[in-house]
Parts: sequence; C-alpha cells; structure tokens
Amino acid sequence: MDQSADGKREMAAAPALAWLAGAGAAARAATRLLAATPLEARNAALRAAALALRAAEAEILAANEADLAASGSQGAFRDRLALDPTRLAAMAAGLEEIAAQPDPLGRVLAEWRRPNGLHFRRIATPIGVIGMIYESRPNVGADAAGLCLKSGNAVILRGGSESLRSARAIQAAITQGLREASLPEAAVQIAPEADRAYVGAMLEGGGVIDLIIPRGGRSLVERVQREARVPVLAHAEGLCHTYVHASADPAMARRIVANAKMRRPGVCGATETLLIDAAIAPALLPLIIADLAALGCAFRAEPRARAILPDLPAAAPADFDTEWLAPVLSVKVVDGVAEALAHIARHGSAHTEAIIAEDRAAAEAFLAGIDSAVGLWNASTQFCDGGEFGFGAEIGIATGQIHARGPVGLEQLTSFRYIVEGSGQIRP
Repeated sequence: MDQSADGKREMAAAPALAWLAGAGAAARAATRLLAATPLEARNAALRAAALALRAAEAEILAANEADLAASGSQGAFRDRLALDPTRLAAMAAGLEEIAAQPDPLGRVLAEWRRPNGLHFRRIATPIGVIGMIYESRPNVGADAAGLCLKSGNAVILRGGSESLRSARAIQAAITQGLREASLPEAAVQIAPEADRAYVGAMLEGGGVIDLIIPRGGRSLVERVQREARVPVLAHAEGLCHTYVHASADPAMARRIVANAKMRRPGVCGATETLLIDAAIAPALLPLIIADLAALGCAFRAEPRARAILPDLPAAAPADFDTEWLAPVLSVKVVDGVAEALAHIARHGSAHTEAIIAEDRAAAEAFLAGIDSAVGLWNASTQFCDGGEFGFGAEIGIATGQIHARGPVGLEQLTSFRYIVEGSGQIRP
C-alpha cells in the first residue's frame, strides 16, 4: 500500500527534526554559558573569528566560487552571492567592529523605587536561541554569528542551497574563534544540508528556538511568517522610495538618487521608486534619468513622467508594488508632500524612505508622515544598514511594529528581566 503524502513528508522531515532536537539542546546550554561569560571572552572569540576568516580566505573564496558555478546565477542575484577579498575583509572587520561595541548585556534599562522601599531594575538579557534562515548572501551567517555571540545568544543557521559551501566555510572560521576563546562551539551551528525540511523543522521549533529571523526573498519570508510556531522578526520586502521635493538642491538630488538606486541595486535598501515634485520635474527629471541610464538603469514611468520624457517605458499597474532588486526604477511625478505620502502609504513596505529637500518644514512633514522603520533626509536609502548605523553589523531589517524596527543589531537582540531588591518588605 502506498504511503500517504503526509506520511512521506513526515519521513522526509524526520532527520531534520532529530538534528534540530540535538542542536537545540546544545544551543540552549551554550546560551546559558554565554549569558554568564565576561565581555572580554566574548570579544576575544569575535577577534579570533575575524583572524580565522582572514586566514581561511583561499578556502572561503574557493567554496564561494563553487557556489557561483553551481548556481549559474547572473545579475543582482550573483552580486548578492559573490564574495571577493574586499567583501571577505569587510566581513572580518565587521566582527571586529562588533567586538568594539559596548556590552549589550547587563545594561540597566530603567530603575525606580516604590514608596514601600522596593528598588526595581530592568536589566538587558539575551533572548536565547536564535534561528536564522537566510538565502544567498554568505556574509549573513558571519554577521548573525557575531551579533548573537556578543549579545549572549546562541544561533542556529540555515543557509540556502545556493550558498551552502560558502556558509559552511565561514561557519568553520567562526567555530575556530569560539574554540580559541574556550567558548562552546554549539553557540553557532549550521544545518548540515540545504534541504527545506530543515526550514520546516526550525519553524516548528517551539521550545527549541526562541526567535526566528528570516533573511531572503519574499517567498521565503512569507513562508516563515505563515508557518512559524515561533516568534518571527522579519520584513517581507524592501520597497523603498526616494522623494525629490521642489526645494531640493538639484546637484544633491542627482547624486543621491544615483547612489540610492545603483550603488547595489540588489540590496533591500536600494530605492525602487523615485517620486519627484511636478514643480521641478521638467528641468530635473531628464538629468536624473540620464545619470541613471548612463549607469545601466532601466525605467517604468507613469503618464506625467512620460509627458516630460516620452521615451520612458510605461509603468504597468503592478510596477509600483514591485521590489525590483535589479537596475530598474519606477518613476512618478507628484504634487507635493501629501501626494508623495499617499503613494508611499499605498505602495510601500514600511522599510526605508528618503526625502531630498532644503525646506525643513517639508522634510519634517514627510518624516512625520511615513510609517516606515527608517526615514532619511538628504541621504541615500542605502544607508539603511547596521554597519552604517554604527551597530557593527546587522542580522536583518525589521519592519514590524513590535520589539525592533530598522537594522537589528546588538541591543535589538536582547530582552530584559527585572531585579527587585528589598529590605524585608511583605505584601499586605
């Protein structure tokens, strides 16, 4: 008799569930040790891991080259997957920057004394065991490991099939750093295979994993949010806007828009839609479009923009809801701040928005009116990055309303508990 589809799925999931049970128990023990580990030991592990990454450059780049060859990827996807000596050096430097950050643990977040003499303190503590599910960017594993280690959390990583060789090579260097600092190697673990059963096991990991952080494409994040039985910290898309106000300095606007779109089109902080005021669009929009076209950008424009530049391709209705992650820009002419805000409210993903303006009142109205995790004034949306915020690195961008928003760094990977000190009080 043939097994049912459910039975086959259960058999396929069994190895992943067994692995997670063992990995989770080891991670739980590791986070208890990390929470009590002195700051200098955690920092020593980070610095040792950075040295190990540099020493293993040849092995990591060879693993990455094998990933690139196997994936056959091109364009923005290849850019997200690819490592080179510069990116690897930045990865190692990121761990050292995390080591240089203040200790996120043990901070007194608030304290007060009640009339009965009880003294209350709210103290920062680790969250526990973090599950990190990511796809193509190999550096995510190093950033996640470094941030979790410093904040006293253990992390269980599941990299995508396209980056598995790179992820394993990076994790080996992190493990060496833990070993040299005499910290538990189980503080940073990685799924042994890229089988999707490991994602399913982590999503069912209530009691094993305390928080899931997905980092990847829309389909991955939506699956995690739909199926997780564990709290999730995530953003679904990076549909970021740059709005050029009528008061903008033209040279600044051209420079910022070019960077916001084309510095790295495949990152979640890249601008996907340009909004420009009608008052300046006839003079400035052709210059901005020429700048971007010279950098290899393509366009999707609504009728008012095409009235100025008839050769621009017409935008389809779905284009303003599209995270391109590619050198493609949606373009719309608007009548002032109110229309720009209305467009963002209708089409945005609560990630990052920027205004370019010399008029302070207009800028403040725009920044007050958006509901996104990050708002910028006269700066590129590509500054939405934990390193640029001074966090050393980031484990992801959070766009929800609870716990953390924007780049998630050390402080956002902590929770808190209360310490109450008395002098013999009893409750009447």
